[in-house]
Amino acid sequence: MGEVSLKAGLFLKNALNFQEFARVEKSGLFEPIGIISQRGIAELPKIEEGTFYFSRQKERDAVLFISQAQPPLDKGYIFSRQILEFSASLKIKEVFTFAAMPQPIDHNQDPRVWVVASHTAVLKDIQKLGGEILNEGQISGLNGLLLGVAKEMGMRGACLLGEIPFYTIQIENPRATLKVLDTLRRYLNLDIDFSLLIQRSNYIKEEIDKLISYLKGEASFPEQTPLSEEDIQRIKKELNKYSKLPQSVRAKIEDLFRQAEKDISFASELKKLLDSWNVYAEYEDRFLDLFRKKRLDH
Repeated sequence: MGEVSLKAGLFLKNALNFQEFARVEKSGLFEPIGIISQRGIAELPKIEEGTFYFSRQKERDAVLFISQAQPPLDKGYIFSRQILEFSASLKIKEVFTFAAMPQPIDHNQDPRVWVVASHTAVLKDIQKLGGEILNEGQISGLNGLLLGVAKEMGMRGACLLGEIPFYTIQIENPRATLKVLDTLRRYLNLDIDFSLLIQRSNYIKEEIDKLISYLKGEASFPEQTPLSEEDIQRIKKELNKYSKLPQSVRAKIEDLFRQAEKDISFASELKKLLDSWNVYAEYEDRFLDLFRKKRLDH
């Protein structure tokens, strides 16, 4: 969501001059779900399972792993184990993952960085840097699994989650990426120039401002925008949902979603709240996902 984790990895790769040294290929965990046509001829798609990069820093060496795909849910633990067993062979001591955290905030607000850590000492150190402790919740996918497996294997680390507004979850959010990377920079004492990321962050913010002004009837549609038509429609839908609900109700809905992910019995109370505010249609896909996830867990 918000391309926070992927863009964080790609920015680090360029900013710290990481060089490729290894790839994950043919792990057997990524199975094609369709074919692509090359001038009418069927071909199985090539899946980039992940690449390892290396950078020598002043105080410590760093390894960066970037993957633009995730294996099926039931293969995530196996894949995480493979990645970290290879990392352990390189004598990796600490592991950090990035993620996004949708919140009922405005895109002009300064986003916070939430943290889940492997050990209390790491948690306290990042909290001193301004990180907010995620006391309850769930981090799905490799963003969470890699940290869990790292702890299982005796490594320290944390998952850093950048806040993004609900109504922009489908578009790039360089502001959240910047906050996540700045927290990492201070924790690891890295030397990173964020000027390009700051420029990108300001640009996207201005474009969203223009779009929202247009949607409110306050301005004409911008001639040029980095947002696709799909992006615009998603923002319209999410912004409509965001603006019709009081913040206290949005917070209650999110709290019930978190509780329902752990205990499906809360889904009944959640459904009643969504119906009472006439917003079930906007949350329908997410609500039904609760039951899909439950079936997968069993």
